[in-house]
Amino acid sequence: QVQLVESGGGSVQAGGSLRLSCAVSGYIRSNYYMGWFRQAPGKEREGVAGIGSDGTTTYADSVKGRFTVSKDNAENTLYLQMNGLKPEDTAMYYCASRNVGYCAGNCLAPWKYNFWGQGTQVTVSS
Repeated sequence: QVQLVESGGGSVQAGGSLRLSCAVSGYIRSNYYMGWFRQAPGKEREGVAGIGSDGTTTYADSVKGRFTVSKDNAENTLYLQMNGLKPEDTAMYYCASRNVGYCAGNCLAPWKYNFWGQGTQVTVSS
């Protein structure tokens, strides 16, 4: 059974921090290329950050310098540390996995990912 389970969402004031976690189990291997996405009401799902099996990372311009993606392969967990949160970061956040450890081209394109979690809500108030 394939599972990606997000946790760590919540409500914070602008300028605050949250750390999201994504527990990986089942068929998905923790060294697959993985990413974080978000979707606000009425908007399309957008890529936030990605990380490969070699630790290479990529970020959306809107979160560079504020968000950090990391993986703990021993614990089969993906993380997203979010600092300096802004009201426009409010969204449902999803973790996702490809079925290979690498990614070429736009690695924040949702269509490139094979497996998805159910999401965790992040709300940032001004």
